[in-house]
Amino acid sequence: MIPVDFYQSVIFILFMHGFLGTFVIKRDLIMIIVCIELLLLSIQLNFIINAFNFDDILGQIFILFILAVAAAEVAIGLAFLILYYRLRGTISSKYIYLVKG
Repeated sequence: MIPVDFYQSVIFILFMHGFLGTFVIKRDLIMIIVCIELLLLSIQLNFIINAFNFDDILGQIFILFILAVAAAEVAIGLAFLILYYRLRGTISSKYIYLVKG
């Protein structure tokens, strides 16, 4: 049996990688979306571990809502990236200030 502290440390490492990657990587928009997904993955893993630890099903139900939000975020984000690429010819975020609307 693996202790809960190990899982919590893995969750913390995943969360910090996602958090720092979101703010450190400023050039590549796809990597920013991947880091946001990593944040959501760590939160889901935290709910799974705590739901199993406390024998509660509400954490598992809440994971389904987070999963739906993550899927919608990816779909909308990729649609914006495709539209941005069609307009500018690049997905570099250094020209994002040119988008008006």
